[in-house]
Amino acid sequence: MTRKTEIVAVLVLLAAATPAWGQIRLASICRVKGQEERVLQGQGLVIGLPGTGDGNLPSTQQSIRQLLDRMGNPVGSRGPAELKDFKNVALVVVTATIPAAGARQGDKIDCVVSSPGSAKSLKGGRLLPTALTGPGQPPNLPVYAFAQGSIELDDPKIETTGRIYGGCRLEEDFFNPYIKDDKITLVLNEDHSGFGAAQTVAERINGWFENEQVRRGDLAKAIDQTNIEVNIPSHHRDNPVMFLSDILELEIYEPQAPAQVTINERAGSIVITADVEIGAVVVTHKNFVIEVGPAAGQVPGAQFVPLDPAQTQTAKLESLLAALKAVHAPTEDVIDIIKGLARSKKLHAKLVIE
Repeated sequence: MTRKTEIVAVLVLLAAATPAWGQIRLASICRVKGQEERVLQGQGLVIGLPGTGDGNLPSTQQSIRQLLDRMGNPVGSRGPAELKDFKNVALVVVTATIPAAGARQGDKIDCVVSSPGSAKSLKGGRLLPTALTGPGQPPNLPVYAFAQGSIELDDPKIETTGRIYGGCRLEEDFFNPYIKDDKITLVLNEDHSGFGAAQTVAERINGWFENEQVRRGDLAKAIDQTNIEVNIPSHHRDNPVMFLSDILELEIYEPQAPAQVTINERAGSIVITADVEIGAVVVTHKNFVIEVGPAAGQVPGAQFVPLDPAQTQTAKLESLLAALKAVHAPTEDVIDIIKGLARSKKLHAKLVIE
């Protein structure tokens, strides 16, 4: 068995051995509606490039002309012909993300600079002061921030996108309101959403609060599989932050994740949730045969996977993987077998290929 196969087997068995139920804080599985990120964007010019710009493009030339006009140095009578050799300049799109918790005027955050044109590289360039706006319809877009500074590449292999650390200075406050009509809404994360999970959260909040002279069921209500609406009691409205922090610290039994198998073929990794079941099959692959299901043991010389003692008709994927490990099946063979189970409808779980 290769070292890579051993690592995969350990990863799979650890994932399968993870308890299906455990205590988890509400803050770990949901967010508060209104606390979302906001993206600012703008269009600017990067200068100082070593001949890797796109000054030959009409859009870049127009931006250079507008810049020179604002600086009191307009383009002469030759027009675009004077700008065609500006290979040290590139037109770029600049974006900055306001954190979900908001930000204050004067804060500096990172911004991302990308070339939408034919620039070969932004390495060594510097972004000129660029206004960043929010959602809206031009031309009346309010300016929320200005970005400028030297560009650093996140990935040396992708030279047309870079980052300016702390290069965006906010010109406005960003407060993200989370209270509406004396109510807050908890939004379950995608991986934990479900009608049962939403109802469990609502019942946990109501159970915590029922001793404070509030009739059970009047505080929290599950609206759908994702949203739980929570009324703020009158005696907590002067300090909603403390009320919300107390709620987010409440613990519930972790909702059972749906059965899923995730395969990353490039890394050769397999991760499964606990108790993934498989149907009765006979796996014949290269020089080994493995039987799974009630009739296991019928094929002479075959490995067989017994049923789970608590079940009568199903076996676990974990047991099949253990059998494959025992016969030293390579990682790529294990992945092919799992794909075959999914194609034949014998894998009772969602298969995700990354």
